[in-house]
Amino acid sequence: MDCYDDPVLWDRAFADETTAEADFITAMHDIHCPALTRQVLEIGCGGGRQVLEMTRRGFAVTAIDLNAKCVSETQRRIRRSGRTARVLQADMSQFELPQKFALAHCLVNTFRHLLSEHAARQHLECVARALLPGGVYLLGFHLLPPDALELDCERWTVLRRGERITTTVRVLEFSRRKRIERVRFSLCQTRGENSRRIAADYRLRIYKADQFRRLLSSVPLLELLQVCDFCYEPTDNFPLTDELGDAVFVLRRRTTD
Repeated sequence: MDCYDDPVLWDRAFADETTAEADFITAMHDIHCPALTRQVLEIGCGGGRQVLEMTRRGFAVTAIDLNAKCVSETQRRIRRSGRTARVLQADMSQFELPQKFALAHCLVNTFRHLLSEHAARQHLECVARALLPGGVYLLGFHLLPPDALELDCERWTVLRRGERITTTVRVLEFSRRKRIERVRFSLCQTRGENSRRIAADYRLRIYKADQFRRLLSSVPLLELLQVCDFCYEPTDNFPLTDELGDAVFVLRRRTTD
């Protein structure tokens, strides 16, 4: 089963990150583009946890996701909340929207599903066209430090209202030459004596610091303002080197073409 086909469970697995992410998104808007609108674009919205949080904070949210079940679930949750957001099914490397945004965000490795340089460049170009001049794009994903374990495994557990969700992310195959790794996501949901597990394998593109720097240089409408990590401290600014692993890039749409 594709884990993204169960957006409710997927969102619950990452629920502990929602507040920190939303605080960071809000702070980046207030720091880098406070004079612009509060129009925000989320790319890869999943089950809508961040859409709901940002609308609660008073932002006007548009969200896209390629998976129809994610789009449907997010729309359902927005209707149930009594708030409004525009949620559309779209490919992150081939989208065009009628309005312009002060801020766009795509966190936690969604970007790495784009497996070619061409698709990644198309994505950045789509985002640049969607931003107002001076608007910012928050792009978060893992870089590859030189000493990184190639066949790695990460696991975490979220406890919520008597429910336990354990997520395991295991690297099964890894090729520096092809810049592709195959990763298995496993989610185990337990409530009382009942449990169920879903798992799926995904291919993700690998980036070192210089590889992302070259990609960014091919999209002149965007410039790098700041580099943070997954601690989401808005005042951090790390050098873009191979020592960096978890990276959040703050990119700005240039004010002149």
